[in-house]
Amino acid sequence: MIEHHLDIPTADGVMNSFVVHPEEGGPHPVVLFYMDAPGKREELHDMARRIAAVGYCVVLPNLYYRRERDFWLKERTDAAMAHMFSLMNSLGRETTETDTRALLAYVDALPAADATRIGAVGYCMSGPIVMWAAAAFPDRLRCIASIHGANMATEAPDSPHRIAAQVQCESYFACAEIDKWAPSADIAALQTALDAAGTPHRIEWYPKVEHGFVFPLRAGIYDRPAAERHYERLFSLFDRRLRQAA
Repeated sequence: MIEHHLDIPTADGVMNSFVVHPEEGGPHPVVLFYMDAPGKREELHDMARRIAAVGYCVVLPNLYYRRERDFWLKERTDAAMAHMFSLMNSLGRETTETDTRALLAYVDALPAADATRIGAVGYCMSGPIVMWAAAAFPDRLRCIASIHGANMATEAPDSPHRIAAQVQCESYFACAEIDKWAPSADIAALQTALDAAGTPHRIEWYPKVEHGFVFPLRAGIYDRPAAERHYERLFSLFDRRLRQAA
């Protein structure tokens, strides 16, 4: 595997990112990996490596680069959590479009990447982000996945359930049964909007697991069988939508 820690220029600065792909057999289809709220960290690097190992060029950016280059949540104190939420709340549809445009420009110029075949996965806070990205770049993203995505149905005009008709690619949503950030009523609203939009999608409930169940270092929450199922679903989606030539 080839790994790079590098800066990707954006209209708002430089976005420090982790890029990993197989050493041979390229160019490889691309997976844009949008982080969860606790930040870009080694735990996510390992997850990106796992996706790359089956034949993808994975790009994992630090979405907080406008305010902090190296944030990750080391302890869940009140102060640390408040700071994390302030960083998370600095992101939105406009920052997503800016950052995704920069990521696309980067992979367009990367010899190891086949930028005609791009998918995206977002965890937790990035459930809305992958939908905003797909809506902004419908000609570029072939599929998206939201894994225990938060805030999927809000009162905001750009709430994911309100822009479902703008998402043309296939989408997959892994939902934890125990999740205060994505209650069943929100997911029902999302389901209704996706059904009305008529785009290919699947919402799957993961029973008896909590928000964050895919993260190996999330003590007391990580659920290995459910986490493994989420990888199976991701690889199936990517294989179906990204393996074929454009």
